[in-house]
Amino acid sequence: MKAVIIREFGPPEMHRVEEVQDPLFGPDEVLIDVRAAAVNFPDLLVIGGKYQILPARPFTPGKDAAGVVVALGDKVTSLRVGQRVQVQLEHGAYASRVAAPALQCHLMPDEMSFVEAAAMGLVYQTAYFGLIDRAQFKTGETVLINGAAGGVGLAAVQIVKGLGGIVLAAVSNPEQAKLVLSHGADHVIDLSGNDLRDSVRSQVHAATSGRGADVVLDTLGGDVFDGSLRALAWCGRLVVIGFAAGRIPDIKANYLLVKNISVLGLHWSDYRERQPQRVAQVHEALMKLYRAKAIRPEVMKTFPLEQYAQAMQLVQSGQALGKIVLNLSTDQ
Repeated sequence: MKAVIIREFGPPEMHRVEEVQDPLFGPDEVLIDVRAAAVNFPDLLVIGGKYQILPARPFTPGKDAAGVVVALGDKVTSLRVGQRVQVQLEHGAYASRVAAPALQCHLMPDEMSFVEAAAMGLVYQTAYFGLIDRAQFKTGETVLINGAAGGVGLAAVQIVKGLGGIVLAAVSNPEQAKLVLSHGADHVIDLSGNDLRDSVRSQVHAATSGRGADVVLDTLGGDVFDGSLRALAWCGRLVVIGFAAGRIPDIKANYLLVKNISVLGLHWSDYRERQPQRVAQVHEALMKLYRAKAIRPEVMKTFPLEQYAQAMQLVQSGQALGKIVLNLSTDQ
Protein backbone atom coordinates (compact mmCIF):
# COMPACT_ATOMS: atom_id res chain seq x y z
CA MET A 1 0.00 0.00 0.00
CA LYS A 2 0.97 3.67 -0.25
CA ALA A 3 1.39 5.94 2.77
CA VAL A 4 2.95 9.25 3.74
CA ILE A 5 5.85 8.32 6.02
CA ILE A 6 7.31 10.75 8.58
CA ARG A 7 10.84 9.67 9.46
CA GLU A 8 11.97 12.99 10.96
CA PHE A 9 9.88 15.92 12.14
CA GLY A 10 9.75 18.80 9.69
CA PRO A 11 7.67 20.71 7.10
CA PRO A 12 5.37 18.93 4.59
CA GLU A 13 7.78 19.12 1.66
CA MET A 14 10.51 17.07 3.38
CA HIS A 15 8.42 13.86 3.59
CA ARG A 16 7.53 11.27 0.96
CA VAL A 17 4.79 8.84 -0.09
CA GLU A 18 6.27 5.34 0.20
CA GLU A 19 5.27 1.77 -0.59
CA VAL A 20 4.84 -0.10 2.70
CA GLN A 21 3.24 -3.26 4.05
CA ASP A 22 -0.46 -3.28 4.96
CA PRO A 23 -0.92 -2.48 8.67
CA LEU A 24 -1.49 -5.31 11.14
CA PHE A 25 -4.79 -5.17 13.00
CA GLY A 26 -5.74 -6.57 16.38
CA PRO A 27 -8.78 -8.57 17.54
CA ASP A 28 -10.79 -5.39 18.30
CA GLU A 29 -9.75 -3.60 15.12
CA VAL A 30 -10.72 -3.52 11.45
CA LEU A 31 -8.73 -2.98 8.25
CA ILE A 32 -10.06 -0.24 6.01
CA ASP A 33 -9.46 0.65 2.37
CA VAL A 34 -9.12 4.42 2.61
CA ARG A 35 -10.95 6.39 -0.07
CA ALA A 36 -10.53 9.89 1.39
CA ALA A 37 -8.60 11.55 4.23
CA ALA A 38 -9.03 15.06 5.60
CA VAL A 39 -6.17 17.50 6.11
CA ASN A 40 -6.43 19.14 9.54
CA PHE A 41 -4.36 21.93 11.09
CA PRO A 42 -3.13 19.62 13.91
CA ASP A 43 -1.56 17.38 11.23
CA LEU A 44 0.91 20.19 10.54
CA LEU A 45 1.79 20.39 14.22
CA VAL A 46 2.25 16.61 14.41
CA ILE A 47 4.63 16.32 11.45
CA GLY A 48 6.54 19.36 12.69
CA GLY A 49 7.00 17.81 16.15
CA LYS A 50 4.97 20.58 17.83
CA TYR A 51 1.78 18.74 18.89
CA GLN A 52 0.96 17.66 22.45
CA ILE A 53 0.81 14.00 21.37
CA LEU A 54 3.63 12.82 19.11
CA PRO A 55 3.80 9.25 17.77
CA ALA A 56 6.99 7.25 17.59
CA ARG A 57 8.74 7.61 14.23
CA PRO A 58 8.35 6.50 11.53
CA PHE A 59 4.60 7.11 11.36
CA THR A 60 1.84 8.17 9.00
CA PRO A 61 -0.09 11.38 9.82
CA GLY A 62 -3.81 12.02 9.47
CA LYS A 63 -6.71 11.98 11.94
CA ASP A 64 -9.73 11.56 9.62
CA ALA A 65 -10.46 8.92 7.00
CA ALA A 66 -13.40 7.42 5.17
CA GLY A 67 -13.42 4.11 3.36
CA VAL A 68 -14.58 0.51 3.15
CA VAL A 69 -14.07 -2.25 5.72
CA VAL A 70 -12.05 -5.09 4.12
CA ALA A 71 -11.19 -7.28 7.14
CA LEU A 72 -12.30 -7.75 10.74
CA GLY A 73 -10.49 -8.63 13.96
CA ASP A 74 -11.65 -11.78 15.72
CA LYS A 75 -13.63 -9.90 18.39
CA VAL A 76 -15.36 -7.39 16.11
CA THR A 77 -19.13 -7.91 15.89
CA SER A 78 -20.35 -4.33 15.27
CA LEU A 79 -19.17 -4.08 11.65
CA ARG A 80 -19.17 -6.16 8.48
CA VAL A 81 -16.81 -6.41 5.53
CA GLY A 82 -17.98 -4.08 2.77
CA GLN A 83 -19.51 -1.42 5.01
CA ARG A 84 -18.68 2.24 4.36
CA VAL A 85 -17.28 3.97 7.44
CA GLN A 86 -15.97 7.25 8.75
CA VAL A 87 -12.87 6.70 10.88
CA GLN A 88 -11.29 8.81 13.62
CA LEU A 89 -7.63 8.22 14.49
CA GLU A 90 -4.74 9.72 16.38
CA HIS A 91 -2.65 9.26 13.23
CA GLY A 92 -2.47 7.04 10.14
CA ALA A 93 -5.08 8.39 7.72
CA TYR A 94 -2.71 9.54 4.95
CA ALA A 95 -2.51 6.01 3.53
CA SER A 96 -4.37 3.70 1.17
CA ARG A 97 -5.12 1.33 4.07
CA VAL A 98 -5.44 1.85 7.79
CA ALA A 99 -6.12 -0.30 10.86
CA ALA A 100 -8.49 1.24 13.43
CA PRO A 101 -10.40 0.20 16.56
CA ALA A 102 -13.95 -0.78 15.64
CA LEU A 103 -15.22 1.67 18.30
CA GLN A 104 -13.69 4.54 16.29
CA CYS A 105 -15.43 3.58 13.03
CA HIS A 106 -18.89 4.96 12.31
CA LEU A 107 -21.28 4.04 9.52
CA MET A 108 -21.89 6.63 6.81
CA PRO A 109 -25.30 7.48 5.32
CA ASP A 110 -25.77 5.93 1.88
CA GLU A 111 -26.05 9.37 0.29
CA MET A 112 -22.79 10.64 1.79
CA SER A 113 -19.63 10.59 -0.34
CA PHE A 114 -16.27 9.48 1.03
CA VAL A 115 -14.90 13.01 0.59
CA GLU A 116 -17.80 14.43 2.62
CA ALA A 117 -17.37 11.81 5.32
CA ALA A 118 -13.66 12.55 5.71
CA ALA A 119 -14.40 16.27 5.82
CA MET A 120 -17.02 15.76 8.55
CA GLY A 121 -14.80 13.97 11.05
CA LEU A 122 -12.57 15.85 13.47
CA VAL A 123 -13.83 19.38 12.75
CA TYR A 124 -17.54 18.63 13.16
CA GLN A 125 -16.93 16.52 16.25
CA THR A 126 -14.80 19.30 17.73
CA ALA A 127 -17.38 21.98 16.96
CA TYR A 128 -20.21 19.91 18.44
CA PHE A 129 -18.35 18.95 21.61
CA GLY A 130 -17.22 22.54 22.10
CA LEU A 131 -20.72 23.89 21.66
CA ILE A 132 -22.79 21.27 23.47
CA ASP A 133 -20.61 19.32 25.90
CA ARG A 134 -18.31 22.13 26.99
CA ALA A 135 -20.30 25.37 26.50
CA GLN A 136 -23.73 23.84 27.26
CA PHE A 137 -25.30 25.81 24.39
CA LYS A 138 -29.03 26.48 24.56
CA THR A 139 -31.33 27.19 21.62
CA GLY A 140 -31.56 30.91 20.91
CA GLU A 141 -28.16 31.83 22.33
CA THR A 142 -25.64 33.98 20.48
CA VAL A 143 -22.35 32.31 19.57
CA LEU A 144 -19.18 34.11 18.46
CA ILE A 145 -17.11 31.78 16.25
CA ASN A 146 -13.52 32.83 15.69
CA GLY A 147 -11.83 31.63 12.51
CA ALA A 148 -15.31 30.95 11.17
CA ALA A 149 -14.22 30.21 7.58
CA GLY A 150 -11.88 27.38 8.61
CA GLY A 151 -12.70 23.73 9.16
CA VAL A 152 -13.88 23.84 12.79
CA GLY A 153 -15.26 27.35 12.37
CA LEU A 154 -17.49 26.64 9.39
CA ALA A 155 -18.69 23.39 10.97
CA ALA A 156 -19.63 25.40 14.05
CA VAL A 157 -21.50 27.99 11.97
CA GLN A 158 -23.64 25.24 10.45
CA ILE A 159 -24.23 23.40 13.73
CA VAL A 160 -25.24 26.54 15.64
CA LYS A 161 -27.71 27.48 12.91
CA GLY A 162 -29.00 23.90 12.73
CA LEU A 163 -29.67 23.95 16.48
CA GLY A 164 -31.42 27.33 16.49
CA GLY A 165 -28.67 29.74 17.56
CA ILE A 166 -27.46 33.14 16.38
CA VAL A 167 -24.02 33.21 14.74
CA LEU A 168 -21.45 35.99 14.93
CA ALA A 169 -18.80 34.80 12.45
CA ALA A 170 -15.34 36.30 12.96
CA VAL A 171 -13.26 36.33 9.75
CA SER A 172 -10.31 38.17 8.22
CA ASN A 173 -11.29 39.12 4.65
CA PRO A 174 -14.27 39.65 2.30
CA GLU A 175 -13.94 36.19 0.71
CA GLN A 176 -14.28 34.55 4.11
CA ALA A 177 -17.19 36.86 4.97
CA LYS A 178 -19.02 35.84 1.80
CA LEU A 179 -18.51 32.17 2.64
CA VAL A 180 -19.81 32.33 6.22
CA LEU A 181 -22.83 34.37 5.18
CA SER A 182 -23.65 31.76 2.53
CA HIS A 183 -23.71 29.17 5.33
CA GLY A 184 -26.16 31.14 7.46
CA ALA A 185 -24.07 33.45 9.66
CA ASP A 186 -26.18 36.28 11.08
CA HIS A 187 -23.39 38.83 11.52
CA VAL A 188 -19.77 39.16 10.42
CA ILE A 189 -17.08 40.26 12.87
CA ASP A 190 -14.07 41.76 11.05
CA LEU A 191 -10.68 40.56 12.32
CA SER A 192 -8.60 42.41 9.72
CA GLY A 193 -8.15 45.63 11.68
CA ASN A 194 -5.86 46.72 14.48
CA ASP A 195 -6.50 46.71 18.23
CA LEU A 196 -8.58 43.54 18.18
CA ARG A 197 -8.80 43.61 21.96
CA ASP A 198 -11.19 46.55 21.63
CA SER A 199 -12.60 46.11 18.13
CA VAL A 200 -13.89 42.56 18.67
CA ARG A 201 -15.78 43.66 21.76
CA SER A 202 -17.21 46.77 20.10
CA GLN A 203 -18.38 44.82 17.04
CA VAL A 204 -19.98 42.09 19.16
CA HIS A 205 -21.74 44.67 21.32
CA ALA A 206 -22.99 46.46 18.20
CA ALA A 207 -24.43 43.20 16.86
CA THR A 208 -26.08 42.25 20.18
CA SER A 209 -27.40 45.62 21.35
CA GLY A 210 -24.67 45.77 23.97
CA ARG A 211 -25.40 42.37 25.54
CA GLY A 212 -22.41 40.37 24.29
CA ALA A 213 -22.03 36.77 23.18
CA ASP A 214 -23.33 33.89 25.28
CA VAL A 215 -20.73 31.51 23.88
CA VAL A 216 -17.37 31.94 22.15
CA LEU A 217 -15.68 29.12 20.23
CA ASP A 218 -12.07 30.20 19.80
CA THR A 219 -9.62 28.45 17.47
CA LEU A 220 -7.25 31.42 17.18
CA GLY A 221 -5.95 32.65 20.52
CA GLY A 222 -3.82 35.79 20.52
CA ASP A 223 -5.45 39.22 20.39
CA VAL A 224 -8.71 37.72 19.11
CA PHE A 225 -9.03 35.73 22.33
CA ASP A 226 -8.41 38.86 24.40
CA GLY A 227 -11.16 40.74 22.60
CA SER A 228 -13.54 37.78 22.74
CA LEU A 229 -13.16 37.39 26.50
CA ARG A 230 -14.20 41.02 26.90
CA ALA A 231 -17.12 40.48 24.49
CA LEU A 232 -18.81 37.78 26.58
CA ALA A 233 -22.24 38.39 28.03
CA TRP A 234 -22.97 37.88 31.73
CA CYS A 235 -22.49 34.17 32.54
CA GLY A 236 -20.94 33.66 29.11
CA ARG A 237 -18.71 30.71 28.26
CA LEU A 238 -15.55 30.74 26.12
CA VAL A 239 -14.20 27.44 24.79
CA VAL A 240 -10.49 27.29 23.95
CA ILE A 241 -10.01 25.03 20.89
CA GLY A 242 -6.68 26.14 19.43
CA PHE A 243 -4.10 28.84 18.87
CA ALA A 244 -3.88 29.23 15.09
CA ALA A 245 -3.01 32.93 15.50
CA GLY A 246 0.20 31.91 17.26
CA ARG A 247 0.14 33.40 20.77
CA ILE A 248 -1.23 31.36 23.64
CA PRO A 249 -3.09 33.97 25.72
CA ASP A 250 -3.00 34.57 29.47
CA ILE A 251 -6.24 35.02 31.42
CA LYS A 252 -6.76 37.60 34.15
CA ALA A 253 -8.93 35.91 36.77
CA ASN A 254 -10.73 39.15 37.64
CA TYR A 255 -12.44 39.06 34.22
CA LEU A 256 -14.02 35.74 35.18
CA LEU A 257 -15.19 37.06 38.51
CA VAL A 258 -16.70 40.36 37.39
CA LYS A 259 -19.18 38.86 34.89
CA ASN A 260 -19.42 35.28 36.19
CA ILE A 261 -17.91 34.00 32.95
CA SER A 262 -16.23 30.66 32.30
CA VAL A 263 -13.24 29.68 30.16
CA LEU A 264 -13.18 26.01 29.21
CA GLY A 265 -10.70 23.89 27.29
CA LEU A 266 -11.42 21.29 24.63
CA HIS A 267 -9.04 18.55 23.54
CA TRP A 268 -11.37 16.36 21.49
CA SER A 269 -8.99 13.40 21.18
CA ASP A 270 -9.42 12.75 24.91
CA TYR A 271 -13.12 12.10 24.31
CA ARG A 272 -12.28 9.68 21.49
CA GLU A 273 -10.06 7.67 23.84
CA ARG A 274 -11.99 8.05 27.12
CA GLN A 275 -15.62 8.21 25.99
CA PRO A 276 -15.96 6.50 22.58
CA GLN A 277 -19.66 5.91 23.22
CA ARG A 278 -20.23 9.65 23.55
CA VAL A 279 -18.33 10.22 20.29
CA ALA A 280 -20.67 7.68 18.65
CA GLN A 281 -23.69 9.57 20.03
CA VAL A 282 -22.37 12.83 18.61
CA HIS A 283 -21.75 11.13 15.26
CA GLU A 284 -25.42 10.12 15.17
CA ALA A 285 -26.50 13.66 16.10
CA LEU A 286 -24.36 15.05 13.28
CA MET A 287 -25.73 12.52 10.80
CA LYS A 288 -29.26 13.56 11.79
CA LEU A 289 -28.37 17.17 10.99
CA TYR A 290 -26.76 16.03 7.72
CA ARG A 291 -29.88 14.11 6.65
CA ALA A 292 -31.97 17.18 7.49
CA LYS A 293 -29.61 19.20 5.22
CA ALA A 294 -28.77 21.50 8.15
CA ILE A 295 -25.05 20.79 7.75
CA ARG A 296 -22.91 20.10 4.69
CA PRO A 297 -19.10 20.16 4.58
CA GLU A 298 -17.55 22.85 2.41
CA VAL A 299 -14.69 21.15 0.55
CA MET A 300 -12.53 23.79 -1.07
CA LYS A 301 -10.27 21.39 -2.93
CA THR A 302 -9.20 17.75 -3.13
CA PHE A 303 -5.70 16.45 -3.85
CA PRO A 304 -4.35 12.98 -4.68
CA LEU A 305 -2.30 11.37 -1.93
CA GLU A 306 0.93 12.09 -3.83
CA GLN A 307 0.19 15.83 -3.52
CA TYR A 308 -0.35 15.74 0.23
CA ALA A 309 2.40 18.38 0.73
CA GLN A 310 0.57 20.92 -1.45
CA ALA A 311 -2.65 20.15 0.45
CA MET A 312 -0.96 20.70 3.81
CA GLN A 313 0.73 23.89 2.62
CA LEU A 314 -2.65 25.31 1.61
CA VAL A 315 -3.92 24.74 5.14
CA GLN A 316 -0.69 26.08 6.60
CA SER A 317 -1.00 29.31 4.58
CA GLY A 318 -4.35 30.14 6.19
CA GLN A 319 -5.95 30.38 2.73
CA ALA A 320 -8.10 27.25 3.05
CA LEU A 321 -11.85 27.89 3.14
CA GLY A 322 -13.68 25.00 4.76
CA LYS A 323 -11.89 21.67 4.26
CA ILE A 324 -9.03 20.29 2.19
CA VAL A 325 -9.28 16.54 1.48
CA LEU A 326 -6.96 13.90 0.06
CA ASN A 327 -8.90 11.86 -2.51
CA LEU A 328 -7.57 8.32 -2.79
CA SER A 329 -10.28 7.01 -5.10
CA THR A 330 -12.37 8.01 -8.10
CA ASP A 331 -15.26 6.02 -6.59
CA GLN A 332 -16.80 8.82 -4.53
